[in-house]
Amino acid sequence: MLGEERRKELLTLLKNSKQPITGTDLAKQANVSRQVIVNDMNLLKARNEPIIATSQGYLYLTTDEPSNTYERKIVCLHTTEQAEDEMSTIVDCGVTLKNVIVEHPLYGEITASMMISNRLEVQNFIQRVKDTKASLLSILTNGTHLHVISAPSIEQLDSAVQRLREKGYLVEE
Repeated sequence: MLGEERRKELLTLLKNSKQPITGTDLAKQANVSRQVIVNDMNLLKARNEPIIATSQGYLYLTTDEPSNTYERKIVCLHTTEQAEDEMSTIVDCGVTLKNVIVEHPLYGEITASMMISNRLEVQNFIQRVKDTKASLLSILTNGTHLHVISAPSIEQLDSAVQRLREKGYLVEE
């Protein structure tokens, strides 16, 4: 499959999927290496295709997101060992953990998409951290980081914030 044809097929796959698709899975379907997929995704993003790379794979952002979704930006502080508990606390309230944001002294704000909505996704994320021996972004800021969280109701956001507060993970004025 030639490059342009492959990229059209990748776009179709992503547009038709409600779940993220890993680069490895896309590579298998296109019969190319994962690095070719990474390059294709970068080319598509450069054409302003709304593709994001999440911790679970690539996702095509659509604008038909429910209008009754509420968002909140929160500041958290915890150790690396507490990350799984923090994420589980959030998703247990029916809240999606959209991203993590840290302030880097050289690069400024660094944002990484997460899109974690349930305990299985939390466990998969933590397992990938272990398997890759990667560090969480919050290591750059001694544990301080921001999250954008979203939910179908303000009450769910309030519940997640309250539980984070009770566990001492929430940074407040």
